[in-house]
Amino acid sequence: MAQVAIRNLNKMYDDVHAVKDVNLDIRDKEFVVLVGPSGCGKTTTLRMVAGLESITSGRILIDDQVVNDLAPMDRDIAMVFQNYALYPHMSVYDNMAFGLKMRKFEKSEIQKRVQDAAEILGIQDYLKRKPRQLSGGQRQRVALGRAIVRHPRVFLFDEPLSNLDAKLRVQMRVELKKLHERLGTTAIYVTHDQVEAMTLGDRVVVMRDGWVQQVGDPMELYNEPANLFVAGFIGSPAMNFATVRITAENGDLWAVGDGIRLKAPAAFANSLGPYTGKEVVFGIRPENLRIVPDTDPAEMSIDAIVEVVERLGSEILLDVAVGPITMVAAVEPTVRAKVHDRLRLAVNPDRLHFFDIERETAI
Repeated sequence: MAQVAIRNLNKMYDDVHAVKDVNLDIRDKEFVVLVGPSGCGKTTTLRMVAGLESITSGRILIDDQVVNDLAPMDRDIAMVFQNYALYPHMSVYDNMAFGLKMRKFEKSEIQKRVQDAAEILGIQDYLKRKPRQLSGGQRQRVALGRAIVRHPRVFLFDEPLSNLDAKLRVQMRVELKKLHERLGTTAIYVTHDQVEAMTLGDRVVVMRDGWVQQVGDPMELYNEPANLFVAGFIGSPAMNFATVRITAENGDLWAVGDGIRLKAPAAFANSLGPYTGKEVVFGIRPENLRIVPDTDPAEMSIDAIVEVVERLGSEILLDVAVGPITMVAAVEPTVRAKVHDRLRLAVNPDRLHFFDIERETAI
């Protein structure tokens, strides 16, 4: 088991600044997920921890030992890659045992570790097969087994589920979580899939353009995004946004925009006060909108026109026009809405978000 500390980490590729002043503390036995769009620096950061990329500046420590200049094999880490990277001419057993053989482990110890890992992963019956005889999910288990037999201090995962189909990806996600609970090893996991990040991570690190945007547990990121990017990236369907102007009327603050007129809750009085007369970005998640009768008071609702109806079984997603913009509302599957219907959508006042329009930070 190990603690990992990243201090002022930077990576330059000629004139490209890929990773910018990343600081992160990963606790012993913690499962931390780095998430963000392609090119945000998450895989580069992981590869620097692994020793597969050189560090331009900064330090990486594993259990208080600086590992900047250590070779990957001396860092006591194990990495699972996006492609399975299995030797096609070797059996499953030999693929899992290969690293231990190279390190001159005793044959009996190799056999014990491979058998133990195979039992954990449920691949005992496949040890004599070649990779070509396995499904994608089984190959991924072999790749995991090859890492497990190492008994590393830190597991590193580089988008290990992205080559699997949707159903198998969900299944393997659950198995990875169970595996981490059973092994209790520190893990750093990279993905571009925010659902994967939310379901797997004890904490999630959101990255963009080489910068860390926010670090927190999944629900903290979901309920209290630090900025506009995190708010829009975390959550599926994504948060709805609209530009509104803050106005003061009879001692109350209102958020007013095309098709939108919302009375700001008292909790926002202090934070929104300085923005009176200015434009801000208003945000609301689809599940925090619900259909109400037209006779309901309009001060905490939005009038909309249905453009698209997406029936998903457990819920219905309504793409609605609100003035010139489109919003998404997640409603009960019993709702009978049709295209071109006019609706009034009530807004949950406890779930409103406002963002500075220039700095994009949460208000």
